[in-house]
This record gives sequence, structure tokens and C-alpha cells, in this order.
Amino acid sequence: MTTIDPRFELAQRLGLAEVPAPQFADAAEVITRLREQDYLSSPEIASATFLADRLAKPVLVEGPAGTGKTALAQAVARATGAELIRLQCYEGLDESKALYEWNYRKQLLRIQAGRESGDAATWAALEDDIFAEDFLLPRPLLEAIRATHPVVLLIDEVDRVELETEALLLEILSEYQVSIPELGTVRATQIPMVFLTSNATRELSEALKRRCLYLHIGYPDVERERDIILSRVPGVTTALAEQIARVVRSLRDLDLKKHPSVSETLDWARTLVILGQSDIGDEEAAATLHILLKYQSDIETAQKELFGRRSS
Repeated sequence: MTTIDPRFELAQRLGLAEVPAPQFADAAEVITRLREQDYLSSPEIASATFLADRLAKPVLVEGPAGTGKTALAQAVARATGAELIRLQCYEGLDESKALYEWNYRKQLLRIQAGRESGDAATWAALEDDIFAEDFLLPRPLLEAIRATHPVVLLIDEVDRVELETEALLLEILSEYQVSIPELGTVRATQIPMVFLTSNATRELSEALKRRCLYLHIGYPDVERERDIILSRVPGVTTALAEQIARVVRSLRDLDLKKHPSVSETLDWARTLVILGQSDIGDEEAAATLHILLKYQSDIETAQKELFGRRSS
């Protein structure tokens, strides 16, 4: 039975001279190569990354803030030797910041130069001139598909943009192309790996979700968080890393306004190493809770529920 390679089909649609070689042989290789970049992957993360490469589809990575969603794209870029191009999303992001815009200052200078030189060119000819490639300013999305070298495109915190801006992504994510009225359709010269991250602050559109593989990255279990601490914090002992991971797990079980993220866990581990702690007692934990928790009410709750004391 003949199998159809989605990468081959996409390369044909884009008119690429050759189909790019896959980056990973299997999910096990993803785990190994990401570990070399100090990113400890779960089987689910490895599977989604491998399929994103083989199916040439974007990955929508959803989960709480600080669980390693952005770091995944960064680690994949390093592991594959690709350039990381990042679009940081925010409320008010529009086409001129995400896709492209015209260099208006350069266009005005061209018009002025034509007048001063007595250029008798018609407006139609001048319009063709000032809306040429030389006057185009590519932004991250256009830059990613026009690159001639391997690229990992990170669209970070896509849930922060409005629905209208989200719609701008659909053509990029399905066809790897951009329609520019003055120039026509600009197609990709290579197939980038695309990661979109979301903290789930709002529901994304069905149209966007259909174009992506889905991956949820939640808080790690105790064993995986211990291993993350050991890989990222020099000088920490296995015993201390285990204690840190268990305390953080207990904190996440409490009713807090904001649970500690993995990045905050690492900050706490570094703090304890700097302070020379080899063991976590109630006093040491209570004195450094502000590294993990960012609301006073959460600190007071943790001190009362876990360490049997109230803040003074």
C-alpha cells in the first residue's frame, strides 16, 4: 500500500524544488535531542513535535503560564539548528506588526525624488514602483515563510489577540502563504515548523484549531519536575530537588490565586542553593515563599496550611 507524505504534497503546492528532509526519525529521537538542549520532554510532547514535523502542521500548545510552552519551541529550534522567529502576541496586534507593512518614508522619498528630477512618469508607473519589493517591510509571519533556511516560527500567547487578528493567521497556517494585494501571493520557500502557545485566557476559534495539532502542557508530576530541577539548576542535590518538587506539588493543590509555575520552581531551587540549604524545613520554606508565590494572600494561605504558621 502506497503512503502519501503530507510534506511532499505541501511541497508540490508551494512549488518547492525538493521536499525537505524530516528533522526527527521518531518520537524517541525528539526526547533525546530535546534533552540535549536541557528540555525534558514527556511522551506527549515528543509525539506532537514528531507529528508536527512529519505532517507539516502547526502545533497549538496550551496550558498554564510557565509550564514550558515557549521553551519547547526554543528547544526545537536549537535541536534542529533552525532560526527561531518569534511573534509575541498582544492586544491590538495588527497586520502591520504581524505580517508586513510598507516603508512609507521610503515611498515618500521616492515620490519626492521623482518630482525634483522632473520625472514625467505617470502615477500608474510610480505606483508600480513604490509598491515594489524594495519598499516592503516583512514582519515575523512573512519573514518566516520567505526565509531560505530552516525556521521555527513561534506565535507566542495567541490567546491575547482579537478574533480579527487571529483570522490573519489562517492563510499562513494552512497554506504557508501570504496574500499582498499590491504584489500578489507570496508563497513559502521552505516549510517552517510552527508552534502557537496559549494560556487559555480566551477560547480560540474553531478555524484556528482545525489547522493545528493540539498539545496540552500542564504542570509536571513530582518526578518530572525533580528531573527538570536537576537538569537546570547547577549545584542542587537529588534530595533537595525531590523536596522542592514535593513542596511545589503541595502548593498547587491549595486554593491559590496563582499557582507556582515551573520557572518559579527553578527560581526557588536556585535561591535555596545560593542560601546553602541542603534541606527544606518549615522556617526555610516560609522565609522564601515570596519566590514561588506572588500574592500576599497566597503566601499567608501556604504558611497556614503547609507550614503551620501565620505571617507576622
